[in-house]
Amino acid sequence: MRSTFLPYNRPDLTEAEAEAVAEAVRSLWITRGPRVAAFEAELAAYLGVEHVAAVRSCTAALHLALVAEGVGPGDEVVTTPLTFVASVNVIVHVGATPVLADVDPDTGCLDPEAVEAALTPRTRGVIPVDYAGHPVDLDRFRTLAARHGLFLLEDAAHALGAAYRGAPVGRGGHWTAFSFYATKNLTTGEGGALVCPSEEALERVRVLSLHGLSKHAWARYTEAGSWFYEVHQPGFKYNMTDIDAALGLVQLRRFDGMQARRAAIAARYQEAFAAEPALEVPAVRPDVRPAWHLYPLRIRPERLDCDRDTFVEELRRRRIGTSVHFIPIHYHPYYRERFGWPKGAFPRAEDYFAREISLPLYPSLSDADVEDVIAAVRDVAARHAR
Repeated sequence: MRSTFLPYNRPDLTEAEAEAVAEAVRSLWITRGPRVAAFEAELAAYLGVEHVAAVRSCTAALHLALVAEGVGPGDEVVTTPLTFVASVNVIVHVGATPVLADVDPDTGCLDPEAVEAALTPRTRGVIPVDYAGHPVDLDRFRTLAARHGLFLLEDAAHALGAAYRGAPVGRGGHWTAFSFYATKNLTTGEGGALVCPSEEALERVRVLSLHGLSKHAWARYTEAGSWFYEVHQPGFKYNMTDIDAALGLVQLRRFDGMQARRAAIAARYQEAFAAEPALEVPAVRPDVRPAWHLYPLRIRPERLDCDRDTFVEELRRRRIGTSVHFIPIHYHPYYRERFGWPKGAFPRAEDYFAREISLPLYPSLSDADVEDVIAAVRDVAARHAR
């Protein structure tokens, strides 16, 4: 057993990030400015896209895309029950109605067939989520969206660095939202980005992300700027800051190395657990490269005399931190009571949740840390084997 507790997650930060943030502070320009513009440009180049807006969070990115699409009361948007509540909250925030559809039982991603069955004449769009960093079946979703005249907003909060059929997630020509929260593969502390389908959409998002102002502060307060601005539509305070972007620029330049370490850890877990009868390793479709934001191991209850919660507690006693992703949307009181979704409504998502344990997966894990996780998981599985 470990002598110290192993946290489930910690950001991978170096002195380079600390110095970049300090330089931003010393510059005295700490809100949106040249570093945000540089981060947007470098992220766009990394993804191979043209239209990227850096914003305050992935939640902000999702919200802005819905507003830019004109989604509102009377509209429906289909998404998954196996996601963080932000994916659904934004639908409610614009006055639309969220509609849930079940997930693929192997990947945990939204099932296109279930979405098709959930469509109505009021459906405006679909928000598929790249669960754990495994890309959704984009070809099927693009076909579905085109056939029914829907917008596609990919929630790629977990999926920076993932690829679908050889192309980076984000390069599909539709809305794609990324997260740079502290736990994500690339962090700006708090932050996100929205890949927009056109230059017109990007400009609309830029205006909406800063109160609806026609000019941001960098365009008003520098020597070449002008104080004058106009508001043509009320917007939000969703801009990224130069402090965030300073952190993100360093992270982006280190990103491929961090991703390689995540992939190596995931491969070791796959190797270690694949033959364990009480465990089910994450599925990886042959046409994707996962981002490995999460390692969602699942237990097989019929092979154990304990449930998932007991398994998690046993790992904690062995000083291994874990998490669970996610409590299904319809289990939360607000959504259950407002929309009348009972337990049992989405059986595949519910089964996934009941069996899922997210193991530690971040670049600063040492090989010894990884082996401690493996040993602890195997020990719990062996002690509770039927």
